[in-house]
Amino acid sequence: MTFISVLAVIFAIGLASYVAGRHRAILGRAQGQSYHSLPNYYGIWAAILSLLPAILVLVLWSLLDNLVFHQWVRAFYPAELLSSDSIQNAVTLAKIENIVDGIRFGDPEPWIIKAGEAWTVWQAESDLLKSMISITLALVGGTIGVIQVNKSFRSRNAVEGVMMFGLIASSTVAIFTTIAIVLSVLFETIRFFQLVPPTDFLFGLEWNPQFEGAERAGSGGGTATYGMVPMFMGTLLISAIALFVSVPVGLLSAVYLSEYASNRTRSIVKPLLEILAGVPTVVYGFFAALTVAPFVKSAGEAIGLTVASESALAAGLVMGVMIIPFVSSLSDDVINAVPQSLRDASYGLGSTPSETTRMVVLPAALPGIVAAVILAVSRAIGETMIVVMAAGLAANLSFNPLDAVTTVTSQIVTILVGDQEFESAKTLSAFALAMMLIILTLGLNYFALQVVKKYREQYD
Repeated sequence: MTFISVLAVIFAIGLASYVAGRHRAILGRAQGQSYHSLPNYYGIWAAILSLLPAILVLVLWSLLDNLVFHQWVRAFYPAELLSSDSIQNAVTLAKIENIVDGIRFGDPEPWIIKAGEAWTVWQAESDLLKSMISITLALVGGTIGVIQVNKSFRSRNAVEGVMMFGLIASSTVAIFTTIAIVLSVLFETIRFFQLVPPTDFLFGLEWNPQFEGAERAGSGGGTATYGMVPMFMGTLLISAIALFVSVPVGLLSAVYLSEYASNRTRSIVKPLLEILAGVPTVVYGFFAALTVAPFVKSAGEAIGLTVASESALAAGLVMGVMIIPFVSSLSDDVINAVPQSLRDASYGLGSTPSETTRMVVLPAALPGIVAAVILAVSRAIGETMIVVMAAGLAANLSFNPLDAVTTVTSQIVTILVGDQEFESAKTLSAFALAMMLIILTLGLNYFALQVVKKYREQYD
């Protein structure tokens, strides 16, 4: 039986277990027995016992059997192949797997054919044993769940315990995933700092990683420089421009929609604002490069300013438009969550709607608004396409929004494009930049939590 067919049988058994457990509980209640939980909980518990162990065994077995076969098949390898490099072993393994899949290219060696045939037998036996054990577990678990239906069994507590375990497991996976990401970046960053002094990276004012210390054609034998300051200043400059656009527009839009707009107006304007969140970033990049950047350049030159064809101002303006929905939608939800009793009390004291909004609603909603702004900041810091297309890739240390600058994410993408040698300082510098970006984002989140904590104490 295939994986899908076995899974279908297990779900059918689980459904039958649910029906049988629920039906038995209903019959018991009809006979005057007093059960602790509702009949649905007894059915759900029987289904859980039927589904959970069987699916776990099926999935784990399916993931691990190939790893076991990879080791078993090495018994067919010639002695000289066992000591060969990993590339040759991978090619050999691919040939054997082709035999297992019924594909033959040319005239494979006899031992490869024997290994493939042995693998086919192992796979058939494994599939049969896996199917039998999984289905048996489903039947046994469902039977136990139905037998446990009695007035002394607290099925609701058992079901909620399983659900709680699932929630804890999901949270644990998220936590360990975050830790794994940070550690993987941290280890590569340490390797980078073994090649480049940390002070040069943290305080260097020039970013020029294209040279690797050796002379190249036309390079003049230049030396690589890895100063991160220009990228982070460019990131902060473009993000500041984006926030200068998105926060006022998004927040005022949220205030209007939640406090002043009619239901009809709200039903039209809010979806139109949220459409902006669904536009791909590459489309924003095209808009910035073809429309906004030329307009900024011509407008600046019309009043005598020197404007680069790719400027931080153009990228920041378009990025600000892109993150308006994040600020607007989240702020609108937070403002609507402010209890109506606070507004009524303010009106009862003689406050006008604008005074109520400024003095009562917005302070009460401030923790959520700060969270919305931090989300917008994270979105702005992590944006790549708009920067690449509208601000360029020049790592210039400039505070002038009319100059061409670049951001950390743009440089990371540029460094890791194509085949890279992960032993070079140039490639490892991308991980160092990512590590600094993680630290920056962590600092912003800590600041946001402090603001939220301060104002929650006032309104709790």
